[in-house]
Amino acid sequence: MSLDDNPLASPSDLPFDLPDFTRIRPEHYMPAVRAGLEEELADLDRIATDPEPPTVENVLEAWERAGQLAHRAVTVFYNQSSADSSPELDAIEEELAPLLAAHHDAIYLDERLYARLRTLEARVRAGEVMLDEDQDWLLRTLLRDFVRAGVELDEPAKERLRELNAEISTLEARFGRTLLAEQNDSAVHVTELAELEGLPEDAVAAARQAAADRGLEGYLIELQLPTQQEVLTSLRDRDLRRRVLEASLRRGCRGGEHDTREIVLRLVRLRAERARLLGFQHHADYVAQDSCARTADAVAELLGRLAPAAAANARRDAAILQEALEAELPGETLQPWDWEYLQERVRGERFAVDDALLRPYLELDRVLRHGVFLAANRLYGITFHEREDLVGYHPDVRVFEVREEDGTPLGLFLGDFFTRPSKRGGAWMNNLVDQSHLLGRRAVVVNNLNIPKPPAGQPALLAWDEVITLFHEFGHALHGLFSDVRHPSQSGTEVPRDFVEYPSQVNEMWAWHPEVLASYAVHHVTGEPVPAEWVERKLASRQWGEGQRTTEYLAAAILDQAWHRLAPEEVPTDVEEVEVFEAAALEKAGIKVDLVPPRYRTTYFNHAFGGGYSAAYYSYIWSEVLDAETVEWFVENGGLDRAAGERFRRTLLARGGSIDPMRAFVELRGREPRIEPLLARRGLELA
Repeated sequence: MSLDDNPLASPSDLPFDLPDFTRIRPEHYMPAVRAGLEEELADLDRIATDPEPPTVENVLEAWERAGQLAHRAVTVFYNQSSADSSPELDAIEEELAPLLAAHHDAIYLDERLYARLRTLEARVRAGEVMLDEDQDWLLRTLLRDFVRAGVELDEPAKERLRELNAEISTLEARFGRTLLAEQNDSAVHVTELAELEGLPEDAVAAARQAAADRGLEGYLIELQLPTQQEVLTSLRDRDLRRRVLEASLRRGCRGGEHDTREIVLRLVRLRAERARLLGFQHHADYVAQDSCARTADAVAELLGRLAPAAAANARRDAAILQEALEAELPGETLQPWDWEYLQERVRGERFAVDDALLRPYLELDRVLRHGVFLAANRLYGITFHEREDLVGYHPDVRVFEVREEDGTPLGLFLGDFFTRPSKRGGAWMNNLVDQSHLLGRRAVVVNNLNIPKPPAGQPALLAWDEVITLFHEFGHALHGLFSDVRHPSQSGTEVPRDFVEYPSQVNEMWAWHPEVLASYAVHHVTGEPVPAEWVERKLASRQWGEGQRTTEYLAAAILDQAWHRLAPEEVPTDVEEVEVFEAAALEKAGIKVDLVPPRYRTTYFNHAFGGGYSAAYYSYIWSEVLDAETVEWFVENGGLDRAAGERFRRTLLARGGSIDPMRAFVELRGREPRIEPLLARRGLELA
């Protein structure tokens, strides 16, 4: 196929450079990627061989302009492959992963490019070149990236590094594909309606539709990515609860073609070898060096402080839940599949809260427009206008133009909210176009969720956790949309992993704000507002269940660290040892609570083995320290206040990765972060 006919070959002529998904087909990706990678290497070769002394223009800005075709094609591909995959796209990903790893090595192991950057650094120190703050940060970042990539290694070590990077990238892609197939295969088939007693009507309808979509009679409970499943809060049939949780826990370790354990062990071993080759004790230290934490020991210190207190809270709650079970089933012993159900029941008894009763008041479009968008308007003045003339990569995708208070266009927001077999689990944000003044581009961002899709004509009603997820992911979207930087590599969410979750977690606070809640929590049929006393009870119940939530999260974060603190020779060689290693790691950390499984077990831990969070899942709690501090800051500065929002936007969100992100936080808060607000929020008392 000629590249002249390829819609990825040049920037789209649609508004905001939105990719033209009406024209893009799978066969367009690899030709565009291959041509783009060649073009980028040629661009960088010109930088490396330029006889003129290095300057901002002929090094840094030339670097930022390079590789636009490759970046465009790869960005669009990975967005689609994660949200709407197919066997054809899977095959492309299998081919693409090692190709991109080799391309990265070709750039960051090029001693000529590294020397060019070092010479520019020397000219800056000598006063021959002056850098703005963002340019200085870019130069320092590039130099660090070259060293971390192994440019200073000898040639035999570089060759081994290339081999490691190629295989690691291939295995990460394979893990994600294998897990998606396993997740689809693990869905729980229910034949009798009576077994679904307690499940809300809309959830029953969604299960019926999911079964029909696969040609099955009855109902299909599709699994979400974490261990605990939303349906467990309401299913009264104890045996079905057991089946659902056991199906969740068995993912990836059942043997057969979808077993992920061999991939995990090989990945851990290769990552450990790479870290040692690069001069690090282990992969966890390699990852931490490029984060706000700086060292794996700092991560371990934080997790170690929190784990015993969280486990103690979980065991305290377990005693309460055992009493609740005894009242319902005398003589029975509490099991992990009882936890979510009984926790909601106790919540209802203690606080007169029943989340099932809230669902009719939490209709997706209303929550989006009168909740998520409303809060953004009150804080930042922006408005949202649905563009039905613009098409996403799937029929479910909705496109909104985002405008400033004065009507100036800001960017595009794409919402892809429903689950489907071709979409990986969880929720996430992607950039389709990075904001950049250098390139004259505004941001195009995507939010993906996995809400069960209702049958045609029926409303999509949300569980409370899904409301929070909607606000959370939109926090990432705002980080991308508000980017106001010169260089595309510093745009929006291009910040360390343990900082990137911070703005998104802050945005969750507005789901609870009285004005926002009153606007979106309206009965989808009657139009009646949610009863005020229900809201008060929900607020009062916020800390109930934190023992379990904190414990399951910390258990997963500690597992991630434990695997990635191993030396190559310490990695188990037998897949049967995976569960043994898990249990020992949790026991050693004081976080092993049999009734509270980790949020992700190793075999379906996509963050650690398929995504970009290896040795970095701790990022959520690290970011929450900053988040809890910022919630206090908003309260001190007027709450849902336009001036406060503008300051948060300009001081922190708009700057993306153009400065040290912790410096931006200190500018906002006026001091270094403290852990006390987080402890208060989660009801933790440290020994």
